[in-house]
Amino acid sequence: MIEISGQSYSLDDPVTLAVLSGAGVLLLILVLVFLSLRAASRSARTVEPLAQHMAMLSQTVQQLGQGQEQLRGGLQHVSDTQANAQVQVIQTVEARLSAVQQHMNDRLADNAMKSAHALSEMQERMKETLHGSSKQTATSLTQLQERLAAIDKAQDNITKLSGDVLSLQDILSNKQTRGAFGEIQLNDIVSKALPADSYALQATLSNGRRADCLIHLPNPPGPIVIDSKFPLEAYEALRKAETQSQVQEAARMLRNAVRTHINAISERYILDGETADGALMFLPSEAVYAELHANFSDVVREGFAKRVWIVSPTTCMATLNTMRAILKDARMREQAGAIRKELGLLHKDVERLGDRVGNLDRHFSQAAKDISEIKISADKAGRRAQRLDNFDFEELAPEDAASVVSIGSQR
Repeated sequence: MIEISGQSYSLDDPVTLAVLSGAGVLLLILVLVFLSLRAASRSARTVEPLAQHMAMLSQTVQQLGQGQEQLRGGLQHVSDTQANAQVQVIQTVEARLSAVQQHMNDRLADNAMKSAHALSEMQERMKETLHGSSKQTATSLTQLQERLAAIDKAQDNITKLSGDVLSLQDILSNKQTRGAFGEIQLNDIVSKALPADSYALQATLSNGRRADCLIHLPNPPGPIVIDSKFPLEAYEALRKAETQSQVQEAARMLRNAVRTHINAISERYILDGETADGALMFLPSEAVYAELHANFSDVVREGFAKRVWIVSPTTCMATLNTMRAILKDARMREQAGAIRKELGLLHKDVERLGDRVGNLDRHFSQAAKDISEIKISADKAGRRAQRLDNFDFEELAPEDAASVVSIGSQR
């Protein structure tokens, strides 16, 4: 690297090497000139050719100076070009560095926003999870409180039910209250199964006996009596019996009690010409009814023989539904004449309605025909008005030509 007039030149540069070569050649020429001058002093004969040769060398030196000036201008241009290229490279690098930095800043900002968003979502999920857990906990506590309240209520109901059972035991321990309990249960079943005018409670018969319930069935079979009986003492003794002798004694007591009730009903509530040829003995306990049919079938058969049928609440409801069907059929037969009369009147009304519908249909047909004719007349009038409006622009139809009066024929 050499420096000339503040300008640095590299020895590896071809232009610099060319300039140095030119300078070397110039130096060599000067040496030759010097040698020629020394030779001229020695030989005068070679002065004139040497002068010519010097002129030529001077011209060559002048050309070399011009080439050197051109070379210096080329070097300056190359230097300016390199400086501009360096500035452009530096600007390009700075622009790329700025773009890379901006891209990195954008990426960092985007990553920061994503991290913030993910953190916010995680916080929201944690809040929702905590809120759901607290809500579920509150719901579970509420349900637990409701269940505890239901258990307390059930405990109160059990306590109340135990009191009701004790009161029921008190009621059933007394014959009079036990009879009233059976009558109330019988009244409830009958009132649900039959119409109010088809039975009578505590009805008095001609023999002075008062029946718990009298069903007004048509003849045959006629009115039938339902009497409530409840042999509870004998059944309780049978249920509590432990030894075979106690069981036999309790069975004998139950058999005698039921037979007594059957005989009393057969004698008091089966009256010829007044009631049906049978009666019902109502047992307000399904357990007593099942015990009789399971282990005391002889007593049940004796009741059949005396035309006294033992019923429980369930079988009594079924029997009453059968009676309800009988009552409905009897009432239908009683109203058969009135029904036939009403059917005849209904038939006449239907015939009269048919005639009137026919008349109305004829009126509608005539009105439809009149409306159709009116529409035809209106269409004709409209067409004639249109022809009059366009008389100068339309040709007459062939069928209308005969009806047109020619102007020349009127002269």
